[in-house]
Amino acid sequence: MSSNNDSISKTLIVVISLCLVCAVIVSTAAVQLRPQQTANKLLDSQKNVLVAAGLLEGSNIAELYSKHIEERFVDLDSGDFVEKPANYDYRKFMKDPNESIRLKGEEDQASIKTRANVAPVYFAYEQGVESGKLSAIVLPIHGYGLWSTMHAFLALGPDGTTIKALNYYEQGETAGLGGEVQNPKWVAQFEGKKLLDKSGQPAIKVVKPGNASADSAFEVDGLSGATLTSNGVQNTFDFWAGAKGFAPFLAKIRDGALNNG
Repeated sequence: MSSNNDSISKTLIVVISLCLVCAVIVSTAAVQLRPQQTANKLLDSQKNVLVAAGLLEGSNIAELYSKHIEERFVDLDSGDFVEKPANYDYRKFMKDPNESIRLKGEEDQASIKTRANVAPVYFAYEQGVESGKLSAIVLPIHGYGLWSTMHAFLALGPDGTTIKALNYYEQGETAGLGGEVQNPKWVAQFEGKKLLDKSGQPAIKVVKPGNASADSAFEVDGLSGATLTSNGVQNTFDFWAGAKGFAPFLAKIRDGALNNG
């Protein structure tokens, strides 16, 4: 009997020891890989900003980004430029109660629940930042579709209202249906449309497939067979072009904020 107990004890010791060794190995690997993961995450973000700005020409993403993109930070409530917050991480700040606001009821058109107080904005210069000739303003936007939160970069012209490009880079919608938000042919129809009307109110409209008027400055066709995803895109635009989104900032851009530093 004692022999059997000894055998079980030894087996448990071996199993526990192996678990501890594996845990140490995994933890060590995670710590060692974290800097590389952070660097890869940054490069991916820079790449998607460049795609939205139409400036991804070449393989050296960091170099292109440094040459063409100026990153600044905006207080979303006031629309004013602010210094980059300490330990800033946009995704983490969205969920941090000390760095975000909770959206209630009709405020939360995009179904994102919380919104960071400070957001990054990206100024793109086709001829390089030093040229001072602004070609696009790139804004990070996100909203819920059918199955997932869909993340995109929206590029506007220097006027702060004309859409130059829309780059959905992260989503979990149904492949072949809602997942078509990443289809270049679909997002291309946003080019040249107006995000806002003359009074500065959200005006872009995602209508039923085939119903967008070619003469309209605001209408684009929704995704065929993906009504709820299309609604999610509409809600995303309504929120981020509205008062709780980038509206205060865009109003100041139209009033010449860039010319005043």
